[in-house]
Amino acid sequence: MLEWSDVDLAVRDAVREFVDKEIRPHVDALESGEMEPYPIIRKLFATFGIADMARESLNKRLARLREGGESAGKSSGGGGMFGGGSGGMGFVVVSELCKVSMGIVTGMGVSLGLTVPTIQSRGTLAQQERWLPDLVTYDKIGAWAITEPDSGSDAFGGMKSYVVRDGDDYILNGQKTFITNGPDADVVVVYAKLDEGDGADKRNRKVLTFVLDKGMEGFVQSKPFRKMGIHSSRTGELFFNNVRLGRDRLLGETEDSSSGDGRASARSNFSAERIGVAAMSLGVIEECLRLCVDYAKTRKLWGQEIGQFQLIQLKLANMEVARMNVRNILFRVIESAEKGQPISLPEASAIKWYCSQAATDVAMDAVQLFGGNGYMTEYRVEQLARDAKSLMIYAGSNEVQITHVARGLLSDD
Repeated sequence: MLEWSDVDLAVRDAVREFVDKEIRPHVDALESGEMEPYPIIRKLFATFGIADMARESLNKRLARLREGGESAGKSSGGGGMFGGGSGGMGFVVVSELCKVSMGIVTGMGVSLGLTVPTIQSRGTLAQQERWLPDLVTYDKIGAWAITEPDSGSDAFGGMKSYVVRDGDDYILNGQKTFITNGPDADVVVVYAKLDEGDGADKRNRKVLTFVLDKGMEGFVQSKPFRKMGIHSSRTGELFFNNVRLGRDRLLGETEDSSSGDGRASARSNFSAERIGVAAMSLGVIEECLRLCVDYAKTRKLWGQEIGQFQLIQLKLANMEVARMNVRNILFRVIESAEKGQPISLPEASAIKWYCSQAATDVAMDAVQLFGGNGYMTEYRVEQLARDAKSLMIYAGSNEVQITHVARGLLSDD
């Protein structure tokens, strides 16, 4: 695949029309927090029938599970932000939205691309019936809580949130931070270590995965953080103070390691999250390039358009090379999915590392090309630069991605 399909292009044009009508006029309100992003996402789902398609797909899956045609703990190829089998369409939607408001994509991606697949792949039939119907349609907002104040990229080793058994229940204590949708989420997937009081190394204790609902006793969701970028994505902290969890909230309803330690499900999500950065990066790069080309044609200095200066041409040429590289990486991802060949974690890390760095470099060059105007909010490139920087930290810092790439090269497999 070297070009978008006709269907992909039709979707792109339709999404662009929606973005121009429903999002661009409200960017300032989204950036200031005056407007929440969730109603816009629900309107997007209604406009393009995404909610109806997701509901129909889920109902078919649940019917197969009830008939015993599929194991409850297995994914049927769905998951991701818009489910499986969509080719490049999901990526097209993501990149178009990221041109205007990356925060909308971040919030949507965590709910649909992390929360939903975790419950789908690890939950029992009853658990999927309980939580997925409202999540896949975005009637309810999901969050995925793994990061903690003292762990960062050492997500499992540094994890301090823990559960202890109390009869048939568990008692959860701890804290999570930098949680996308955290302040508003209706449903939260939480990773915590099992404290069996056996003196085992705390870094290597079993990780269990639970589902919490908003308003549970002892469960507190903070107000949104103030951040450098992605302002339309609401990020916060979660606090757990003796939260009682029945076994029905333990995904899979078993601690049996044969169903997979919580680490395994999280790592599978890491790959999907990192691959998604390619589509987000492409949106940023394409919007920066469009704005810069238009500006270079209209801005005059010393009696001529600045696009006539070689240093400006160099910046534009570098942006175009970055666009081509990131787009081709995305095509590689789409082709792999169509062939049923999943991207490995080291390759996903390489994709995330390169694309996020490319997007950040392009966005910073865009600010420079605009000069003083680039530092002003009304010209929008400063927002793109702030948002792009988050991609170098989001889904694991780029320093950690480098480690994963190198380990993949040095492994004996």
